[in-house]
Amino acid sequence: MGMEFNMYFLKACCAIGAGLCMGIGAIGPALGEGNAVGKALEGMARQPEAAGALRTNMILGCAITETTGIYSLLISFLILFATNV
Repeated sequence: MGMEFNMYFLKACCAIGAGLCMGIGAIGPALGEGNAVGKALEGMARQPEAAGALRTNMILGCAITETTGIYSLLISFLILFATNV
């Protein structure tokens, strides 16, 4: 009975760890992208002639920022599915 309990306990810990990984890993990209988009819109409102360059840089910055969320998704999948339980 002890070995079976340890197996279920490890599975539960893996699920909680994966959830925390995704939850905490999503906060940074969300705040970063929100700040970037807000500042880009503010710049577009102040200088409409620079909107094209600002939009391009904003989209590139959002794509780079989103990689942090994708990395946390990858780590959470590894925690869930790469364990030998």
